[in-house]
Amino acid sequence: MNSTIQTLLAHRSIRKFTTQPISKNQLDQIIKAGIAASSSSMLQAVSVIRITDITIRQQLAQLAGDQSYVATAAEFLVFCIDYQRHNEINPQVQTDFTELTIIGAIDAGIMAQNCLIAAESMGLGGVYIGGLRNNPQQIDQLLGLPQHCAILFGMCLGHPDQTPEVKPRLPVQAILHENRYHSLDPANIEQYDQTMLQYYAQRSSNQKQSAWSTETTDKLAGESRPYILPYLNSKALAKR
Repeated sequence: MNSTIQTLLAHRSIRKFTTQPISKNQLDQIIKAGIAASSSSMLQAVSVIRITDITIRQQLAQLAGDQSYVATAAEFLVFCIDYQRHNEINPQVQTDFTELTIIGAIDAGIMAQNCLIAAESMGLGGVYIGGLRNNPQQIDQLLGLPQHCAILFGMCLGHPDQTPEVKPRLPVQAILHENRYHSLDPANIEQYDQTMLQYYAQRSSNQKQSAWSTETTDKLAGESRPYILPYLNSKALAKR
């Protein structure tokens, strides 16, 4: 197993950081690694906003659901779908197709993961902040986003001040299909539920008793941020 795979398999979300800053050289490498990521048709429909203003950080932490580490991490990056530059190059471009919104979201996810892997390879840690979508309009205004640019998620980065256990994932058999989609084997889910119950009971913090299948289906039982589509539409995205 090479060092890249070891870094990938050792991934853990870090939510507690030391006060040590990330060096300029480290941040430059992290951003360059992100920009080097794959991009559909080379549209490169992503912008990253580095938040260095502590007042803005504190506001974002509150708007993201009172996640304090947004304010305290060494670095906080905001990833956005961005077709504004394309519109400025040629105002006749049509960027409101849902396919283009999907492309922008995928490109942003790939870029962000490159950034996180690069950071983890340096001994740093981080966590994604989807909570920015709790209040997208307010955050959009706070960051001064133009018409064709929309909030997706944030990312905290810093020197870890905790060593959480690696959270178990679904077994390969439940995710990998061959040639065509295969039916779910309930035994795989039952086994994974037991694995997660054991993990939650034994981990060093936030212990609880909850099965993955129950948690997941409960979360999917109701609406999830129903205001997101109107927000994207207001940014001339996902309209058709």
